[in-house]
Amino acid sequence: MERYGMVIKVRPERLEEYKKLHSKVWPEVLDMIKKCHIRNYSIYHKEGYLFSYFEYEGQDFQADMEKMAADAMTQKWWDVCKPLQEPLESRAEGEWWANMEEVFHCN
Repeated sequence: MERYGMVIKVRPERLEEYKKLHSKVWPEVLDMIKKCHIRNYSIYHKEGYLFSYFEYEGQDFQADMEKMAADAMTQKWWDVCKPLQEPLESRAEGEWWANMEEVFHCN
């Protein structure tokens, strides 16, 4: 199992819309998340930043992320979510949410 943390900004004027959208995530999107071996997925908000945490239990993260990105319903979900978000300028090429470095973990 691998742990992932990612960060992005939420447009302040769209925060309530983002929260409402995520209070009822489309079932097909949730199903694809599970099919791509993602577990224990959470998103937190603080002062304009969204922090996501999830655990990956698969064998090929890149292939699973490509599978998710190719899914038509996931693409529609992203089309709804992306206008509410503002990616960090420091993100790596090809990233929307910026990957974070884990500096501490305690079980």
